[in-house]
Amino acid sequence: MSAIVNEFFNAARTGDITFLQENISKIEDLNVRDSRGYTPLIIATYNNQIEAAALLLEAGADVNAADYGGNTSLMGVSFKGYPEIATLLIGYGADLNLQHGNGGTALMFAAMFGRNDMIKLLLDFGADINIRENRGMTAADLAAQQGNAAGVEMLEAAGIEK
Repeated sequence: MSAIVNEFFNAARTGDITFLQENISKIEDLNVRDSRGYTPLIIATYNNQIEAAALLLEAGADVNAADYGGNTSLMGVSFKGYPEIATLLIGYGADLNLQHGNGGTALMFAAMFGRNDMIKLLLDFGADINIRENRGMTAADLAAQQGNAAGVEMLEAAGIEK
């Protein structure tokens, strides 16, 4: 990876908007990947850098790009609990129901990690509550497994199939 791309990744991580603005036109592919498959957008969102994420999305970064494990920015912010960034991503067309390598979705991450504000947000935007991951578990099953009773209640109230 070239020096400018490395610096660009660091700027996305730290939210250095000035550097990103000055160098975005020098980056051949905004969806360039690091050794783990992270794109600058994934790095920015995972590090709660909403301004950097907005700048990258505005410049054409792929909102549904996934790392090598199949995890998207929306999945990452769902387990970290960043509703403002999730709303931004959804506004740019993030697929609420993409599944990573083990079949998990953003809603499942929110349910497993007790991010009930994220569960509500994802449900409000229409996330599919009946998707099953590779072991056959739904978001409600995963919430129950983690002892997230409030999450289970929210998902059941949304009409999850039992």
